[in-house]
Amino acid sequence: MPIYLYWGEDDFAMNQAISLLKQDNLDSNWISFNFDKLAGDKEDSIVSALMQGMTPPFGNGDRLVWLFETNICQNCSEELLTQLQGTIPQIPETTHLLLTSTKKPDGRIKSTKLINKYAKVIEFSLISPWQTEILIKKVEETAAQKQIKLTQNAIKILANCVGNDSRLLSQELDKLSIYQGENKLPIEEETVKKLVNVSTQNSLQLAQVILNRNIPYALELVNDLITLNESPLRIVATLVGQFRTWAIVKSMIESGEKDEKKIAESADISNPKRIYFLRQEIKNISGKQLLSSLPILLELEASLKLGAEPLNTLETKVIELCNV
Repeated sequence: MPIYLYWGEDDFAMNQAISLLKQDNLDSNWISFNFDKLAGDKEDSIVSALMQGMTPPFGNGDRLVWLFETNICQNCSEELLTQLQGTIPQIPETTHLLLTSTKKPDGRIKSTKLINKYAKVIEFSLISPWQTEILIKKVEETAAQKQIKLTQNAIKILANCVGNDSRLLSQELDKLSIYQGENKLPIEEETVKKLVNVSTQNSLQLAQVILNRNIPYALELVNDLITLNESPLRIVATLVGQFRTWAIVKSMIESGEKDEKKIAESADISNPKRIYFLRQEIKNISGKQLLSSLPILLELEASLKLGAEPLNTLETKVIELCNV
């Protein structure tokens, strides 16, 4: 009864794990008979997946039933819960039931507790860009898996370049692997700078530049991000998240709150130690100014979703944000 729950926003890392699961358990000659992928947000599809899970595989290999973007661990009716309770313990060893979701499971509800009891749960959350030590460790681990040797400075440069983008990290390491070839010496920092796009432009950096009201640099970053094929809506999502965090933290500080744990909890920040750094970032701007930025960002998001030209729209709103 192999059951897996994969959750988190790192879709590249998750898809790699799913591919490995398919590779390890499915016979390529029988994959069309033994692999089912169903929408996980519809009750009838979930019931169908459970029924498929009870069906023995055809030919060679095992059966894999995948419920993608399932909401079982966020919302589950009593009828469906009863179905899960009756079926999950009976799923045969030859079936692998995979549940995936970008959302964190709600540990308070019965369906999540049931799945946690039987499933192998793996988190694929994105590393926060400010967690530089963890990002460096991620580069080290991935490079080791690909058997690529890098100096410590090269690792730091690469971590700074790719941030928390697992797909980009894998692509850049593959590029470095081709360059390294049979050479057993570790790849140096200068080589990484030559072969990897070492521009550190990212949406968080753009947020900081906007906060500092540096319009020329902000416009340069916007142009670089679009040139690097960064999704405009992804840029906006990062800006919204960052300005929301800044606004909450600043508002609580201005209200007299000094307990960093309480501030972190209100701002949905897992590590209270980060509050110290956020204080430094927003010390020269008021809570009112930060709150005034949020409607502008929402207007920007709405415009992009309605089909506005990304570069011009971003540039216009970035200038507006810098002038708040």
